[in-house]
Amino acid sequence: MATTADEPPPVPALPEQSQVDVVELDGLVSRISAAPRPAPAWWIRVMQADRSGALPSFVTGQLLGLDIGRTLEVTSCFPFPGKGEDGEQAGEDEDGAEYQMEMMRCLRDVNVDSNTVGWYQSTYFSSFIEESCIETQFNYQENIKNCVVIIYDPSRTRATGMALRAFRLTDAFMGLYREGRFTLSSLAAANLATSDVFQELPIKVRNSHMSSALLLELQDECGIKANAADFQRLELHTNPFLEKQMLLLIECTDDMQQESSKLQNYERNSQRQKAAQQQYLAKKKAEKASKLLKGEEIVDEDLSTNPLFKPIPQLSRLESLLIANQMQAYCQQINQFTGQSFAKLFLMQSLNEKA
Repeated sequence: MATTADEPPPVPALPEQSQVDVVELDGLVSRISAAPRPAPAWWIRVMQADRSGALPSFVTGQLLGLDIGRTLEVTSCFPFPGKGEDGEQAGEDEDGAEYQMEMMRCLRDVNVDSNTVGWYQSTYFSSFIEESCIETQFNYQENIKNCVVIIYDPSRTRATGMALRAFRLTDAFMGLYREGRFTLSSLAAANLATSDVFQELPIKVRNSHMSSALLLELQDECGIKANAADFQRLELHTNPFLEKQMLLLIECTDDMQQESSKLQNYERNSQRQKAAQQQYLAKKKAEKASKLLKGEEIVDEDLSTNPLFKPIPQLSRLESLLIANQMQAYCQQINQFTGQSFAKLFLMQSLNEKA
């Protein structure tokens, strides 16, 4: 239909933003390889503590980049200030909003991507599945559709190499968390399994041509052979890693047992209340029948004001859901690590038999 001179032309509808399927990290962000600029202090502390075996304070920060199509490109990042480093500033600005805005303004001034695409966190043995992490990621995804949390695990880095993983909350879990209802009935209606809390996205690392050229030059200068044998991969000493994983798994089992006890107490109290309600109703029914025989007036009682009929609030199953998800993550790590260890043991057994 033609438009008149007074009517503005129709505005075309914007296409719906699609979800990303892969996270592409710039080599300077991941710090996997050498970079032309020095690593920041927070990364040096993490790597030094990783080599020494000590547990450093966990670090968090913001990821900057852009989502292009179904790829989320992370091109820059900056850490949040720790309380130990700048206690006065942390006291004045606890939420860090002013600090984040100032950092993004400075990055924008030097023509660096300043679009927030998520945040990162360091953790040990993938022990990041807790309510604080869920709440932070939920707030990010509520404001930014395509955003992720990148988890760096120094313990797995020591055992299996650089460990970087990208996660986002599933749509089903987002809906339940938005409503704040994690009862048994709501979980059953949503058909939410323990593996439906986080969705892991594959990570690709991309180096610029200048970084690749620098790596090749450093390789020649340092005499590093690309095809040299790495005998550390044949190391059979796996007890510390597996022992810590088993201890964490036992702790999660104890926590799950406590949650099961709470659920049993709730079911027991509900059954007691139902039995007491039935006895009360039977007693009132007998009293009404007696009054009818005597010809007395019967007054209906408002049961809503009776504390006996006050419903017991249902327990939130969020904590048990997160514990089950954490236990599943531990089991997957143990399975992967022991699978590699068994392969090494069978290899060494074959070598010994041939020798």
